[in-house]
Amino acid sequence: MIPMDILFAYLAVLSFLFGACIGSFLNVCIYRIPIELSVVSPPSHCFQCKTPVRWYDNVPLVSYVVLRGSCLHCHASYSARYVLVELLTAVLFLLVWFLFAGDAGQVVLDPRIPVYWLVISGLIMGTFVDFDHLIIPDRVSIGGMIAGVLCSLLVPSLHGVDTAAAAGIQSLIGLAVGFGGLWLVARIGSMVFKQEAMGFGDVKLLGGIGAFFGWEAVLFTVLISSFVGSIVGVGIIVAKGREWQSRIPYGPYLALGAVVWMLWGHEWWKMYLALLSGPGAGA
Repeated sequence: MIPMDILFAYLAVLSFLFGACIGSFLNVCIYRIPIELSVVSPPSHCFQCKTPVRWYDNVPLVSYVVLRGSCLHCHASYSARYVLVELLTAVLFLLVWFLFAGDAGQVVLDPRIPVYWLVISGLIMGTFVDFDHLIIPDRVSIGGMIAGVLCSLLVPSLHGVDTAAAAGIQSLIGLAVGFGGLWLVARIGSMVFKQEAMGFGDVKLLGGIGAFFGWEAVLFTVLISSFVGSIVGVGIIVAKGREWQSRIPYGPYLALGAVVWMLWGHEWWKMYLALLSGPGAGA
């Protein structure tokens, strides 16, 4: 029998490698989906000279380093973001494994793990598309709302309950709070500032987050995203001299909040509620 510590380490390595492979595919999606190209045809190729990339020159993480970030044929430079997306996905997949698969003394196949990997993949794709095009693809936002309800029914522990019925209710409530709440904020902002205050993609994205994790995750995500987004946004405006009315993508900060919720949110939320309750609460 394989010792548990060796099995745990082996599966951790596989999680990292699997994440890197998914990240490689996400790079294709990030580039092609916004311009309405197929993600499967044609196969990977250099966008400068159109030469197909051979499979052994397309190994996640490794090929970028070996080829020094450029095409083997025309020597056109590839963006370092390709390897960044692969590495980010791999690290987050590995982190989910370490947090939810037990420890070196045991291996627990938590059913939330593949769901978290799915959500992370969607959030990474949505984040980088939003950076480039100031949109969040419907495959991420609307797809997230649908997948969130379905995954909740299949994995009730996403909502901390034991039955599919209870999880489904929590999922629908989270979807309604996420979608409806941010839609209301966007509408009020548009009326106050006399222009679009928030993209509708952000509204749908938060609805998807709520569908996966419930209304508490929605509130947590809004808190984290608003805090981080305001700091970064003001920093960009000051550093680059942008106008206050300049459009700044909000989706990446929602994605950050959702990832933090998946990894540590439950504990942080309890601490936050305890802080609000004050030292005498429960006495």
